[in-house]
Amino acid sequence: MLPITEYSVELVKDPFGILSGKRYEFLIDLDLPEDDELYSENGVSVRVIFKEDGEKSGIVKYELLEKTTSRLLDFDMEDEEEAELLAFCRDHLAEADE
Repeated sequence: MLPITEYSVELVKDPFGILSGKRYEFLIDLDLPEDDELYSENGVSVRVIFKEDGEKSGIVKYELLEKTTSRLLDFDMEDEEEAELLAFCRDHLAEADE
């Protein structure tokens, strides 16, 4: 289970109307144990771009970042972690300011 401590979500504006559907940006802080391969002494956060387009929705892209430096971490989440992240984003879309 992803140990989420804080998060924010906002609608990404598309002033030119180029993209279909809506895009959301999630910034999610994780509290990982030291024995987790994603662990960083400076903390870890996830930046997620999520797309909602009618009946279709999903993660377009995610990045794992070191919290204090915003340095990109070169790791991928496991399939079950990605599934949890997807479910979390779907559950919290309504909280975005439109």
